[in-house]
Amino acid sequence: MPEWLIERGIGETRAALVDSGEIIEARFQLEGSVPAGSVIAARVLSTGTSGRNAVAIAQGGAEYLIPNGAPGATQGSTITVEVTREAIPGSEPWKRPLAKVSSAEGSLADPLKGRELIFPAPTDHFGDAGWNDLLDEGRSGVVRFAGGELRIAATPAMTLIDVDGFLDAGKLSVIGAVEAARAIRRLDIGGSIGIDLPTIPGKAARQSVAAAIDDNLAQPFERTAVNGFGFVQIVRPRRRASLIELAQDRPSFEARALLRRTALELPGPKRLVASPAVISVLAHHPQWLESLSRQIGGAVELRGDASIPMSGGYVEIL
Repeated sequence: MPEWLIERGIGETRAALVDSGEIIEARFQLEGSVPAGSVIAARVLSTGTSGRNAVAIAQGGAEYLIPNGAPGATQGSTITVEVTREAIPGSEPWKRPLAKVSSAEGSLADPLKGRELIFPAPTDHFGDAGWNDLLDEGRSGVVRFAGGELRIAATPAMTLIDVDGFLDAGKLSVIGAVEAARAIRRLDIGGSIGIDLPTIPGKAARQSVAAAIDDNLAQPFERTAVNGFGFVQIVRPRRRASLIELAQDRPSFEARALLRRTALELPGPKRLVASPAVISVLAHHPQWLESLSRQIGGAVELRGDASIPMSGGYVEIL
């Protein structure tokens, strides 16, 4: 039976739905983030235009765009809002998280629930289920399968998935559709998604591809029919960033990954060696280093090395 596993890490909480020893769905909750569904108080900065696109600021300084406006509210007044989409990192960092006016009391956020793992521990349950491979998929946007691969790119408009390989076009289309559907779930991709499959001749073949998506992607979602060029569009709820989008903030992404790897090393003082951009993130979060020091039972030092790729950080024993 599928089981959610939870790791309370440094800078993030990690959740993985594991089935038969394999991660089929993953989710991150970053430190300091306000999860979708949270009900918070915010002060109106702007009432918007024509009753739409109001802006409010919460305690702590986060600004929220309210697409449907804040009826009856005036600039400077305090309102209650529900967060409908968390902040999305990537090519448009100026975009605000989304919210709507709410009369609810208490959080409506979907908490990360599952079996809480002791971390760090001698057994790396996440690693055994393919956690490191999952991070590589997020970094590269490449998902390989027998006979082909997916190339996933997050754009401002939609996430695009290109299916390529050396199999017969009909077979590759069905297998690629299955793998794309599984990757969408595993990488927590929401919003508008375009899948570009090989050109598919015949209505029956296109229906087989559509069925492969429907059978492997959990609801809720909507999709178009597969057209003759092999393109299909899917729309899923988008309440938070996908792993592909989280990985676009590479220094922070790699800093948190390095902290996790270090926590699983043998106890004792350590030096973290990484790209200067990654070291800068760690240096600006001294509380992370203090937590790591307690986990490993020793002091933590940092050293930047410009010759190391962003994902190539490693640990030296002191």
